[in-house]
Amino acid sequence: MENLKLTRIPPGLRLFPTIQSTESRAQIYRASVLLLTFVAYALLHASRKPPSVAKNVLASSDSLHSSLYITNSSPSLTWPLNMMYQRRLPLNLTQSRPSLKSGWAPFDGTSGTALLGDVDVAFLASYSIGMYIAGHLGDRLDLRWFLSGGMVGSGMIVCLFGLAYWWNVHWLGYFLIVQILGGFVQATGWPSVVSIIGNWFGKSKRGLIMGVWNAHTSIGNIWGTLMASSVLKYGWGWSFVVPGCALIAGGIVMFLFLVVDPKIVGLASPYDIVQGYASSSDGDEERGHPESKEVKTKAKLDWKKQPLLGKGGKSLENYEEDSEHSPVGFFQAWAIPRVAQFAFSLFFAKLVAYTFLYWLPYYIEHTEINGEYLSDTTAGNLSTLFDVGGTLGGILAGYISDKLNARAIVAASFTYAALPMLLLYRMYGSEMFWLNALLLFLAGICVNGPYALITTAVAADLGTHESLKGSSKALATVTAIIDGTGSVGAAVGPLITGYISKTGWNSVFIMLILSATISGLLITGLVIEELKELSVNWRSTVFGKKELE
Repeated sequence: MENLKLTRIPPGLRLFPTIQSTESRAQIYRASVLLLTFVAYALLHASRKPPSVAKNVLASSDSLHSSLYITNSSPSLTWPLNMMYQRRLPLNLTQSRPSLKSGWAPFDGTSGTALLGDVDVAFLASYSIGMYIAGHLGDRLDLRWFLSGGMVGSGMIVCLFGLAYWWNVHWLGYFLIVQILGGFVQATGWPSVVSIIGNWFGKSKRGLIMGVWNAHTSIGNIWGTLMASSVLKYGWGWSFVVPGCALIAGGIVMFLFLVVDPKIVGLASPYDIVQGYASSSDGDEERGHPESKEVKTKAKLDWKKQPLLGKGGKSLENYEEDSEHSPVGFFQAWAIPRVAQFAFSLFFAKLVAYTFLYWLPYYIEHTEINGEYLSDTTAGNLSTLFDVGGTLGGILAGYISDKLNARAIVAASFTYAALPMLLLYRMYGSEMFWLNALLLFLAGICVNGPYALITTAVAADLGTHESLKGSSKALATVTAIIDGTGSVGAAVGPLITGYISKTGWNSVFIMLILSATISGLLITGLVIEELKELSVNWRSTVFGKKELE
């Protein structure tokens, strides 16, 4: 068993000196895990942005913008907005400028947007299916190999999409096949990173920690947009190859340095600490537990680090045997209380979020803002404000849910707040550039807040539910069920948008508002339960103080 543990130690750790202090080692490893998993998933999400950035080029035709040209930065705006803001104005017949773009077959025809929607759904549908498979495998395989291998494979596939530019590929089947493969391989990422975080961190401040950590989604979107936009002028293929190569490099770093479980480096997990304190005796040291005294001492300080809905843990000596041979089944995970409600709520939440992810730059470029059209680069840059708001929304949702200990209430509140934001953005986003930016930022807060909360803190909470009786091999499966169901919605939204956008963008926003409403309604029962619990706790606190007085 000891040899098995040694083989799981990342080879890159041998480059660093051993730290003797257990507490210092734990803090360093926890910080490194947060950083590495943050970068890993940010790179994975960055690799999903090129299709939305290149969509403006792929779906365009000479006739669509032949009377438009790009101006320099706007003189009416101050730095730094004037540096990122470029307008498209009617071309003077006396000016000799090439057309803005000529498109790329087969996406340059009248059905181009629908075909691009099909390409999006090819990735997202395979991703959602692959998520269920990846969660099952993630509870049974070494997560370091699983995550790093998935990242390297995903990076290669993203590069394959971009290489079509130099290979002069115009066959729709090629793009569909590449996206289907990419979806299956990318599905390894999310169950892996959430399971790793769940292995290292217990309940204490889980919402805040994961709210900050889940900023990788928005940060990754921003990275991907900026990387893809910055090289788009050299050819749309570069918009895929650059993020793809970055993802491959990130996968190699994960393999070399990521520690997926504290027990691999001789540290106790937060769940073991609690269980050890509750059940250990003085005879533990004699049975080969040199850390038992430290465990019992630290348990008094770390009792808050147990899972939100669970109480169990496994002893250190049973680490290799317990969970390796008793993973949670797929249908057993579905039966865990609250999993189904949050999973279907996430279906509609991700439908909204991913419609923005895949279509926002295209929508901005094809919508007049203060009587002017924006360039490809400006549309991409402006769309990042949605992700900036999403970063703040995820942190706020996690922090508030920690304070209230009410995940459903916070998720529903943010979801309902998104309804007026979506309506206002559609109605007034075209009035002024700064108003578009402000409303986009606020919409990002409200849309991404519940999405981030459910996919991280809620999934980790439910993955350690007390009904699992201390099983340490449920996080990946539960995470895959919740996010996999959400990913089905993520596939549906962009697909529908590709077709109904032809009738006008009002239809798209009606779909988004209805989806957000349903997402909130699906967890209304959980909101009522949490309100009752908060009421009981408040009464016991108030009347308890009066009795003491």
